[in-house]
Amino acid sequence: MNYRRLGRSALRVSALCLGTMNFGPRTSPADSFAILNAALEAGVNFVDTADQYGGHLGVGTTEAILGDWLAEDPARRDRIVLATKVHEPMSDDINDRGLSARHIQMACDASLKRLKTDHIDLYQMHHIDRAAPIEEIWQAMDRLISQGKITYVGSSNFPGWTIARANEKAIARGRLGLVSEQSLYNLVERRAELEVIPAALEYGLGVITWSPLAGGLLAGGATDGDGRRQAEGLQRAARDRADQLGRYEALCRDLGQSPSAVALAWLLHQPGVAATIIGPRTLDQLTSVLQVPDLVLSPETLAALDAIFPPCGPAPEAYAW
Repeated sequence: MNYRRLGRSALRVSALCLGTMNFGPRTSPADSFAILNAALEAGVNFVDTADQYGGHLGVGTTEAILGDWLAEDPARRDRIVLATKVHEPMSDDINDRGLSARHIQMACDASLKRLKTDHIDLYQMHHIDRAAPIEEIWQAMDRLISQGKITYVGSSNFPGWTIARANEKAIARGRLGLVSEQSLYNLVERRAELEVIPAALEYGLGVITWSPLAGGLLAGGATDGDGRRQAEGLQRAARDRADQLGRYEALCRDLGQSPSAVALAWLLHQPGVAATIIGPRTLDQLTSVLQVPDLVLSPETLAALDAIFPPCGPAPEAYAW
């Protein structure tokens, strides 16, 4: 397994981050345990979840499954970098959501209880909260760090200017600030290159990419959506991009690699990317991509991929003068 620093921190994480959103609603606890065991055996030391994950089984379900797995063998906890998130609604209570200092404290305590651990390695803000002053957020995060409940703070789905604002405020407080940004980024969706990735590079954040296969669009025709609506949406997107995807799949065939492997490997070749999230529903889906960190794409292949899926353009100062 390939390991990389998480941004400017000294923490090293596996290039593949095991996403757990399927655990519970689509993958049974027993199968989830099998995937976690196989990932750990393969050297994956980075596990990502969120307090809201659980689907129709209810929020918190996925964290609870992870907690049961950790409790089964307490030695596992020290072998993984455990990441979870805060922000999304956890009940109908008006204050049981967002990034108020009160909710951050209560949500962290609830996550720790479900995860059956005393600390979270990477605590991520799932989305921006436009109502929460950044000073209030850092006050809450500093308190959790001082209590030993979290070690690092990350963001998710943040625009570039919010990353800059958050870290400037942290610098003013003499704090480390954000060490990572979890962002939507793949060959089809490259808008993160405009502002998010330049901001991450400037402030030393490691980028963790989610939806690396564009919901299955880059998986070579493999549709694994949740329900009819998503499957139909995926099929419509595939029809709209039929020529582009055809050229991509032909390139993958020439390389002798699966489209999924190439899409994941491409991300690991991009500046600032610390890890890409894989969200296997089955053990076979996990094992099929474990070799990705060792896949080296030549400059010619990278140029060919740019020709098929063009970058968004020079950034972030394309319009500055």
